[in-house]
Amino acid sequence: METPVGHTSEELLNANALPPIVDADTWQRELHALRVREKAATRDLDAIAAQRRRMPMVEMPDYTLDGEEGPVRLAEVFGGKSQLIVYHHMWFPGQEWQCGGCTGFTSQFTRLEFLDNYDARFVIVTQGPIDEALAYKRRVGNTMAWYSTANSTFGADVGVPPGGTFAVNVFLRSGDTVYRTWHTNGRGTEQLSHTFALIDLLPYGRREEWQDSPEGWPQSPKFSGWLDSPDIATLYGPDGPDA
Repeated sequence: METPVGHTSEELLNANALPPIVDADTWQRELHALRVREKAATRDLDAIAAQRRRMPMVEMPDYTLDGEEGPVRLAEVFGGKSQLIVYHHMWFPGQEWQCGGCTGFTSQFTRLEFLDNYDARFVIVTQGPIDEALAYKRRVGNTMAWYSTANSTFGADVGVPPGGTFAVNVFLRSGDTVYRTWHTNGRGTEQLSHTFALIDLLPYGRREEWQDSPEGWPQSPKFSGWLDSPDIATLYGPDGPDA
């Protein structure tokens, strides 16, 4: 297993990779100016969330997925809740290690019981056969419930066909009827992540070449700092340090 590309303190702390040093009053003024933009962005996100709550919805067919205990209707995936968040995990047939981005992303979600207070559940759905999916879940230490659409058109019908990408879908249940209320993919999924939020607070950010950074800031190719699937298994899997 290769160690993800990183930077030593010596590589980072050079004359071209340090913010300018100013007095406390100047720093406070700069922080205030940034805070104005941050607060505006927070209010904008509030407005977006309000618009999301006003989205219409579309009724879904009565799909059957494969779960750990066998076939299960989509309405049953809610686990008795009325709201369901589904992360669609990329799957490549016959591969020992699945998408590193998906594996790392879902490894964040280890304590989801707080959703009970909001009448909601968060699960993973993948195109992989359920036996392979559950084996992979255990290998990388994932704790969420997994379901398979290998024998269903559900994934393809909600924007995640076999061989497709990753995505998030949200559903609302009324009795046995399920409705689709929201969808995103690509960088839209970042809003569910705490990893990028933490990294973006750092002076050097994600250190990826596409980011707008000052001249001389450490930057590497896209994804070069990400943990890969074997890294996740080493950290969180059954043979990890906390096993």
